[in-house]
Amino acid sequence: MYRFLLTPRWWGINLFVALGVPFCLFMGSWQLDRFEARVDSHQERQRDGAAAAEADAAPLARLLPVTKETSGRRATATGRYDDRQLLVPDRRLDDRSGYYVLALLRTDGGEALPVVRGWLPGAADTAARRGAVPAPPRGEVTVTGALQASENQGSDGVQAGGGLPDGQVGVISAASLVNLVPYAVYDAWITLPEGAGALRPVPPVAAEGSGLDLKAFQNLGYTGEWFVFAGFVIFMWFRLFRREVEAQRDLALGLPPDAGTAAERVPTGTAVGSPGTDPAAARPTAPVD
Repeated sequence: MYRFLLTPRWWGINLFVALGVPFCLFMGSWQLDRFEARVDSHQERQRDGAAAAEADAAPLARLLPVTKETSGRRATATGRYDDRQLLVPDRRLDDRSGYYVLALLRTDGGEALPVVRGWLPGAADTAARRGAVPAPPRGEVTVTGALQASENQGSDGVQAGGGLPDGQVGVISAASLVNLVPYAVYDAWITLPEGAGALRPVPPVAAEGSGLDLKAFQNLGYTGEWFVFAGFVIFMWFRLFRREVEAQRDLALGLPPDAGTAAERVPTGTAVGSPGTDPAAARPTAPVD
């Protein structure tokens, strides 16, 4: 009855199932591991963030370049603010639309550190015309704030800012600022814990790849998909196996492969179960291979 399993066709089917199911289970487990790693990273990030908020501030040079470990740490730098400030439009805080006020602190080393002094509601274009942006402090100042990595073009929640008016920038990064100022800029920025005047402080964001963002839940979704694929492969194997067994049984009964079910094979006009129509009685007694 089951000799068909030894045919080349079924050797290929069995080999595909034997390789496909473990592969799907492996990929599902791998995606689940990635999701769990992001959860652990998020929890660790929360613990480190609380500890970093209470830790003593460290000099900026000691925390560069920005990594997952140094992102959010309190950094301190000394220098003089450039008179020109930049506005970063289309930034949300507490579900309200507004803009960041970005100042450049020129340090003694010659490079400038982007400093987000705070957030204001409304449109950046209107604020620039009204002159509603508070001026930065004059003279030498020492600032302390949460260190942040440069933003990436096109990342979640960040606009590239192409074609913005003069005095605005869409992305806080050295690559975007170097075209607006005639001096070098650090590939990092800080956000101040307190805002001057009407400025509201901007909370630091989690380092990329360390929080429960959309990518983390995509890993969880991929986990379910791979396990479903494994179940589908097994389901299709049993379905093909059942059809093959039924086909072999029909051949053993001398019926064509597509003869249909037992009820469909009863002659027209004959009641099912009437004398002389018992399928068991009509079945040959010859042994079945």
